[in-house]
Amino acid sequence: MEASAITPDAAPAEAGKGAETRAAILERAVDLASADGLEGITVGRLAAEMGMSKSGLFGHFGSKQELQLATVEAAAAQFSRTVIEPATAAPDGGRRLRAMVDAYIAHLEASPYSGGCFWAATTAEYDDRPGPVRDAITAAIEAWLAELERQADLAGLDEPDRVAFELYAVVMGANSRYRLSGDRRVFDHARRATARLLGEDRPG
Repeated sequence: MEASAITPDAAPAEAGKGAETRAAILERAVDLASADGLEGITVGRLAAEMGMSKSGLFGHFGSKQELQLATVEAAAAQFSRTVIEPATAAPDGGRRLRAMVDAYIAHLEASPYSGGCFWAATTAEYDDRPGPVRDAITAAIEAWLAELERQADLAGLDEPDRVAFELYAVVMGANSRYRLSGDRRVFDHARRATARLLGEDRPG
């Protein structure tokens, strides 16, 4: 059989395998960054983790910064799949806001990453480091806060921007406390605190 006869079928298969490899690399990169920060991720370290050559891994990312940016993008996609998308089953407003907050807390309580919340780790790492990576992290956090604010506004809550900020602060505080103490009660404290913020603890 001539080579030209197999090329059309082989190319998509090769491309698919490359996408799977890249996704696996980024999944591991997100986990490592949650514990050691984005600066702790290097092509050499990831290559060793993935059992690849440096040149093979470098083929997926042209530079360390490109790898960091792709890792932020992968973390945002994972957050969307586990926190935001499931909440869309609830109608806009109070019910969706509650669903998002519950999913947010459950996401942290399940500790999907070895270092806890990816966003807590990377915001602390990059809060005073201007540049494209910081911009990408900021954009992801701002998008999340904007959605919390939008749902708070649709729920008719006073000062929806303040509500969004306080919800974010409570859950990030719970994550920080849990990572330091290992006390899982902090997540129940966070649930009660967010219920108060949403006015769900009021009689009647």
